[in-house]
Amino acid sequence: MQLRDYQVEKANQAVEVLTNHYIVYLSMEVRTGKTLTSLETAKLFGSKNVLFLTKKKALKSINKDYEDFGYNNHFKLTIINNESLHTIDSDFDLIISDEHHRCGTYPKPNNVTKLIKQRYSKLPMIFLSGTPHPESYSQIYHQFWISDNSPFKSWTNFYKWAQVFVTITEKNFGYAKIKDYSNCNYEKIKPIMDNYFITFTQKEAGFTSEVTEHILRVKMSDYTYSLIKRLKKDKIVQGKNEIILADTAVKEMSKVHQLYSGTVKFESGATMTIDYSKANFIKKEFNKQKIAIFYKFKAELDTLKEIYKDSLTEDLEVFNSTDKNIALQIVSGREGISLSSAEYLVYYNIDFSALSYWQSRDRLTTMDRLKNNVYWIFAEGGIEDKIYKSVANKKDFTLSVYKKNG
Repeated sequence: MQLRDYQVEKANQAVEVLTNHYIVYLSMEVRTGKTLTSLETAKLFGSKNVLFLTKKKALKSINKDYEDFGYNNHFKLTIINNESLHTIDSDFDLIISDEHHRCGTYPKPNNVTKLIKQRYSKLPMIFLSGTPHPESYSQIYHQFWISDNSPFKSWTNFYKWAQVFVTITEKNFGYAKIKDYSNCNYEKIKPIMDNYFITFTQKEAGFTSEVTEHILRVKMSDYTYSLIKRLKKDKIVQGKNEIILADTAVKEMSKVHQLYSGTVKFESGATMTIDYSKANFIKKEFNKQKIAIFYKFKAELDTLKEIYKDSLTEDLEVFNSTDKNIALQIVSGREGISLSSAEYLVYYNIDFSALSYWQSRDRLTTMDRLKNNVYWIFAEGGIEDKIYKSVANKKDFTLSVYKKNG
């Protein structure tokens, strides 16, 4: 097996940047081969003991690339999901951080980001992401903060950095006002970032596929609509044994989101399917196609299992080797996997995150595939249209947006 010419070219460029700066950011779009490019970079850089941080669902595919392309003859590779980072200890000489935008939380770093910095800040690093700043350029700071070689190391924390690179404003949060650090000055950070970033698009790689999105609306049961109306009005629905509580705006938004797709999580923590309309619609509409289904809430998976029975799997290998359909949670399935063996991608529900929207919809893409059909299943009169409008415009669906749209 051989790399594509552009992957070898980008790997050579990456080695030069890594040699000069000890950090290189491979910002290559989905399906263009970030993983292989990073492994080739590690080989050319002369690394012997590499740590590859990724998501759990991507572990097998990365190891397959490592073995199939013969990198196991050049260096040792430890592949681990970020959440298990605390369980390993070895004398690594290079870190590869996949889907590195996950280290971009602000104004404070998340626990994984802090642990990477604590353990490996002195090592050379390769960052991988097709969406390095999906919601704000302010997400850049902590991604580089993990390294002692960060170009922003003069600013020891985000707040000091923001004083220089961010136009800080205030925004409403419930009944209070909080600082808004999202308005980062791109023109200020771009000259700095250009020294570290290697970008590559699907178009440059020769991809000709287009994503075509379809919205299909389903009429939910009268009971579902009446329950949502009652919950919005009374803020509580008391059943025989369970309670649905919406005593805060955040809870109301979450419960309404659940109910429009036919499930609910009670105050006790138990869940229940109250309406099978969406699941039945998907089964009937796509009964002759092999599909991949994204769901949002765990109860939705249970609903799909009830309808699909043995013709549904959660295992990617089973999906690729059989005629079974697959169901994946949006956040865990949006990165690091290929669903190219599916004819269509179907969304049972939609996530509040713009990142989930932009990354998950590309899971069908391959260089040879001409068209990707994506189907969104929305409840008639539901909340999903409002969420879609927000995330498609690269904005998370937040409480303030929910309140504005009622």
